[in-house]
Amino acid sequence: MSRKQTRTGATASRTAKVTALIKHPGTPLGEQQAGVAALERLGGPLARPTTPGNHLTDADVRKLQPPATGNKITYDGAPAGFGVRVTAAGTKSFIFNYRVKTSGQERRYTIGEFGSWSTSAARAEAKKLRSKVDGGGDPRGEVEEQREAPTMSELCDRFEREHLPKRRVTTQKQYARLIRLYIRPHFGKFAKVSDIKFADIDKLHGNVTKKSGPYNANRCVGVLSKMFSLAIKWEWRTTNPCRGIERNPEPPRKRYLSGEELMRLTMELTKQERQFADIIRLLLLTGARRGEVLGMRWSALDLTKGIWTKPAAETKQASLHVVPLSEPVVTLLKAIERGKSEFVFPSDSTTGHVVEISKAWWKLRESAGLSDLRIHDLRHSFASYLASSGASLPLIGALLGHSNPTTTARYAHLFMDPQRAAAEKVAAIVGNGGRHG
Repeated sequence: MSRKQTRTGATASRTAKVTALIKHPGTPLGEQQAGVAALERLGGPLARPTTPGNHLTDADVRKLQPPATGNKITYDGAPAGFGVRVTAAGTKSFIFNYRVKTSGQERRYTIGEFGSWSTSAARAEAKKLRSKVDGGGDPRGEVEEQREAPTMSELCDRFEREHLPKRRVTTQKQYARLIRLYIRPHFGKFAKVSDIKFADIDKLHGNVTKKSGPYNANRCVGVLSKMFSLAIKWEWRTTNPCRGIERNPEPPRKRYLSGEELMRLTMELTKQERQFADIIRLLLLTGARRGEVLGMRWSALDLTKGIWTKPAAETKQASLHVVPLSEPVVTLLKAIERGKSEFVFPSDSTTGHVVEISKAWWKLRESAGLSDLRIHDLRHSFASYLASSGASLPLIGALLGHSNPTTTARYAHLFMDPQRAAAEKVAAIVGNGGRHG
């Protein structure tokens, strides 16, 4: 037999003897603890004291002295693996040692510091942990996994970094605003993505409804639903907690400028700063969306032919949209001084063009006595003028850039006057014996 085999056999023999000493019911607690320390030095599997009558008490823990260096563990024995660790600095913490069933790995779980935990409470917690381990669990592994799990703050960061750049600029701004004002404050920095439940989303929806209205609340849920869909794709969780949230009803808004209101608005425009006034006039004359006008490029305009070609990347329907420009629009655009910028309405913003006109709009509508008028209502008004003049729904949809006929159908009720006029013409013909003229 080689010397190496002899040494290995001797170590195994000593390990077996120490283990037997620790597990013997009559061995004093002090000797059991010394045996555990010896096993740790020998590198063998940790044996647990089994003496039923030697449970630690708070008084015992208070008497434990710190070691000169490192730390020292005093085991209680019930449940197996439960003990108290004392560091050289005098810190005393309850611990629970166990072996993972699936891997056989020895692990140590810190329950908490003595003082915050009583000995009896820590022992009860250790018993719960022992039950979990016996069932195949890994308490420390679960803690580590939870600690490393992504937070809602990290989900917001990744969503803004990877998803928002794929959306239109106006959508990016809308989503970023909802995340900044409502979503981040609601969940904070430390809420885990995997912990969010239906009730958390429902509560946020209710809070935003009360604070900022039904529309913003619904948009928040919409953004969160997309975020959680991506979280599932990124394997951060397996379900979407936004499913089943009852959205607020959003009755379609029907606000159009009357002839008298349009007169008041255009009169007030003559008193406004030139660039802002031209933006509003173009919105009225083209029915275009705000973002399309603000980001209008000279390269997209053919003022000779009177055509505006909107790139797919800049339209809501994500498709090329070519629209004719009326003579007043062409005249207005030709009157704008063309500088070095590629944009019709340049600014010092990061985009290179005007992006914010809200404050000027609020002042304009107040001075015109139209406090309930939104910028988007100018688009509705353009469509209403087309309908009143007898333009067909397909034609209106083409001019507005609607990809869905249902969207244009909201203007169907405005056809009453031209329809009545047409009916009157038919009635006149019939009443005249079928003769025209």
